[in-house]
Amino acid sequence: MNGTTNAATGGTIDVKAAVRTFLAHTEEHLVSYLEGCVHCGACAEACHFHQVSGDPRHTPAYKLFPLAKAIRAQKFPLSLIAPRLTAEDLREWEELLFDTCTLCGRCTTICPMGIDIASIVGIARQAFVKAGLGPADLLAAADNSRDLGSPLGVTAEKLRERIEWLADEYEVDIHLDKPQADVLLTVSSIEMMKYPTSLVAIARILNYAGTDWTLSSKGYEATNFGYLAGKTDVARLMIARIVAAAEAVGAKTVIIPECGHAYGALRWSGANLIGRPLPFAVLHISEYLAELKRKGKLRLKPFDEPVTYHDPCQISRRGGASGEARFLLEDFAKDFREMTPSGDVNWCCGGGGGVQAIGRAAALRHKVFKIKMDQVEKTGAKMMLSSCSNCRLTLDESRLHWKWEGGLGSLVEVIADHLIEDGAPAGRDAPAAGSTAPRAS
Repeated sequence: MNGTTNAATGGTIDVKAAVRTFLAHTEEHLVSYLEGCVHCGACAEACHFHQVSGDPRHTPAYKLFPLAKAIRAQKFPLSLIAPRLTAEDLREWEELLFDTCTLCGRCTTICPMGIDIASIVGIARQAFVKAGLGPADLLAAADNSRDLGSPLGVTAEKLRERIEWLADEYEVDIHLDKPQADVLLTVSSIEMMKYPTSLVAIARILNYAGTDWTLSSKGYEATNFGYLAGKTDVARLMIARIVAAAEAVGAKTVIIPECGHAYGALRWSGANLIGRPLPFAVLHISEYLAELKRKGKLRLKPFDEPVTYHDPCQISRRGGASGEARFLLEDFAKDFREMTPSGDVNWCCGGGGGVQAIGRAAALRHKVFKIKMDQVEKTGAKMMLSSCSNCRLTLDESRLHWKWEGGLGSLVEVIADHLIEDGAPAGRDAPAAGSTAPRAS
């Protein structure tokens, strides 16, 4: 049979569609990955989900099974004896591929064969979506991005209202829809709805440095839930919106805010998704601020509080920018304390890869946070900074779950609060997360 009923949605599981998608991606490097696994188990020790659960099914290499089975059933002479991929296989692996993989790449760093399991999981998600599978809340976030402009429903009009309120409340110029600008700033809807002072902080810093910048209501959302959910049409659309907005204003640089996967989606996958080179440089906000510091445009008062730094996986390990955050903290954070491990082998927050948006994954995600709690407590730091709003939301929710008293903060916000001769007022408290901001008078 082509498929059976999906108990979660009531729809049909289209096994043939999954197989076609798997086979469409059987490029040489993926096949070599499947053949190269030596079953050493090193990836299990690298995975935060396996670390806290001890469940052998959480071994990252185990996630290769659906793709391997689909390929071997089509490859002569194995096709004569190899079992076929079934709806039961897909149903069993759905939770493993979506709920227990953050695409963090730590397993690849450890793997003696260099197998990029995260890329295989990304392709597997595309196949599962084609088959009619996937967590409903994650897929809904992708659909919201397509239909409303962002996963949290921040439409262009809501963006404009939010910016008007923030500009008035914090007395800061937040540029929107300038006809021309050297720099296009994108935003994360997590920041806009949960941590709006992050945008205020970025605006203050860019204005302080004299940057010619703007936001665009035509392409503003940095997060790409199409990329995370395996919906390539949505992933492509989200990239195309940013590219079109940047081209319209003549931007030479596009800044990704404090969002990890948005950085990787645009910088490392964007050109492939739209089928042409990006006509601008892509920098994470930490990279851009590091450039400002090198040019002498970022002068900071000392930050004396004992602090450590959480490396977002998609910016550090998979993005190559772990050094920039430390350069920003150098000579600024007077009592900086590294976690162990850190940098490119840092433990993931547990909510990347779309896992934060999957409600049923919360219990295991909270357990993963215990790794981070232990890391921070060993440093004795009073605050853990990061430069990813998704990490921040994941850590904040787990902190409340465990009633942990450790502090969490934004690297960008701390820097904005320590600008020399900034002169910007502190502003009043932001409205509660998810509330509707009033229009500025």
